[in-house]
Amino acid sequence: MTGKRRVIHTDLAKLDAHVIQPEEYEDIPELTGEWFDKAEFAIGDTVIRPARGRGRPKSEAAKKLVSLRLDPDVIEHFRATGPGWQSRINAALREYLDKK
Repeated sequence: MTGKRRVIHTDLAKLDAHVIQPEEYEDIPELTGEWFDKAEFAIGDTVIRPARGRGRPKSEAAKKLVSLRLDPDVIEHFRATGPGWQSRINAALREYLDKK
């Protein structure tokens, strides 16, 4: 629809006249304190407080992101073992350190 706008007409008088029935609220989740603790607060597009509780919890011993050059056959060997291959490289390096 290049150059044309689609106009949608809403019967506002019908909406204003509608009386909400209790069963219309059944699908709405209860807003508990826990819900508000995890909620993101924003004013317009500005986030005042980011949402909490999503993703992995912060580790006390967080790993550091590094750029490391490895031989292609080493990378392919670990990648072939499936998801978690980077953790297995870390474990192999840890095992090497523990032997010293």
